[in-house]
Amino acid sequence: MTSMFPSSDFDHWAEDYDASVQANDSFPFLDYEVLLGNIVRIAEPRKGLSVLDLGTGTGNLAIPFAQAGCDVWCADFSEAMLEKAKQKVPGAHFVIYDMHDPLPPELARPYGCIVSAFTFHHFDLYEKVEIIQRLLPHLARGGSIIIGDISFADAASREQVKADLGNDWDEEFYWLASSDIPALEGLGMEIDYRQITPFSGIFCLMNLAIS
Repeated sequence: MTSMFPSSDFDHWAEDYDASVQANDSFPFLDYEVLLGNIVRIAEPRKGLSVLDLGTGTGNLAIPFAQAGCDVWCADFSEAMLEKAKQKVPGAHFVIYDMHDPLPPELARPYGCIVSAFTFHHFDLYEKVEIIQRLLPHLARGGSIIIGDISFADAASREQVKADLGNDWDEEFYWLASSDIPALEGLGMEIDYRQITPFSGIFCLMNLAIS
């Protein structure tokens, strides 16, 4: 089965990725740095904290964790993106990883925090839940999974943004908090959701069994 989002697409984007997301003032990267900053604030990075950044891209989210002295692990399925990240976060660990697959041995370790930005919208709800379920055994006691992504509070909010954007709308597997949170709670997770912009939000997932 051919992926809707092949790694080659992201390899081609790697050279211009930072410029495209940081200069963008519209959908979907409006306030890109604001979303990343909120993920970091919620995670409360500190020296020695083991952090997995899923879909790290060129490493923009990983940088502040590394600067805080965290033990940072960066995973992405695009070799070109990871090469860019290696230049920006030289002290981190880097692993080629497709999130459709089980965690490879290099990543199958405990993490105090697992973070991700602008990645999960490439997966449908079933896949989102499946990925998170695979991560839970690797979440240390008291740890959390923090996901910042294109997200809407409910279907009405999404349809309003879609209408406002017109031809600028790009249809992907965007989060709908009203329906996706119950699916995540089925994993035994405590969920905190925060809308950051009209079309981005942050999910903080805590495992009740180990908190």
